[in-house]
Amino acid sequence: MSNTDFTHILTRTVDELSEAKSLEGLFHQHRDGTPLPSGKALKEIIGLARSILFPGYFGKSSVNTRTIRYHIGVNIERMHKLLTDQIMAGLCFSCHDSEDFDPNECRDKACDISARLIEKIPEIRRTLATDVEAAYNGDPAAESHGEVISCYPAIKALANHRIAHELLLLGVPLIPRIISEMAHSETGIDIHPGASIGHHFTIDHGTGVVIGATCIIGNHVKLYQGVTLGAKSFPLDNNGNPIKGIPRHPILEDNVIVYSNATILGRITIGRGSVVGANLWVTEDMKPESKVVKKV
Repeated sequence: MSNTDFTHILTRTVDELSEAKSLEGLFHQHRDGTPLPSGKALKEIIGLARSILFPGYFGKSSVNTRTIRYHIGVNIERMHKLLTDQIMAGLCFSCHDSEDFDPNECRDKACDISARLIEKIPEIRRTLATDVEAAYNGDPAAESHGEVISCYPAIKALANHRIAHELLLLGVPLIPRIISEMAHSETGIDIHPGASIGHHFTIDHGTGVVIGATCIIGNHVKLYQGVTLGAKSFPLDNNGNPIKGIPRHPILEDNVIVYSNATILGRITIGRGSVVGANLWVTEDMKPESKVVKKV
């Protein structure tokens, strides 16, 4: 094949890939100064957040009582700057077609949201401390809280989730989902940022757990690997498209235990203190203090 033939093939392919029809729904047209959120920057933000939440376990391991204030201060300042940039990118992404788009107003809003998220970090740490305690107390193999923080995938996934959830509550588009998917890739635990999760929550082993967007999980709840808290079906509108924003995932009340590979579907309630055995499908409400197991 001659060079002329190669050039013809390449030119034709470029023309085909550039056609408006082939780009429909797949093309995000950038405005000047409005980049997409950066996976690299968000990864750094999560690294900074973990080092703030769990000093000495993530980030610089040389931190001590004499340097802790400096360590946290530097990381908070860096996190606020990076987070402001990424929140702005998320806000710009969601409104890039709007006629009223104002980049200066967008940056001011992003800066405010970033500060409000950072203001929540002490509360997030207090909740994560209960998750560490639940994991330690619930696993005879755990030898220390430090082992749980350093090694258990559930703690990494929950750190991401609790940050992503707060960002979602603050009205940030796109970024919370990216942060959740980062944890999903890292740990195999898929928690939608919309899910509401109480304190003293733990996931033993963790791989393959799925928690849907409208789940509500109480306090002192424990899940095992492979558990799915999902939707049973998707009601459709008149055009045959799924109706968005309606509650469709389970509610787990306090002190519920769900064993490995159980699947709980639909907007049902698993009552306080109930136990769901392994390898089961549950699609109906369970009364408090009830138990369902697979008969052998």
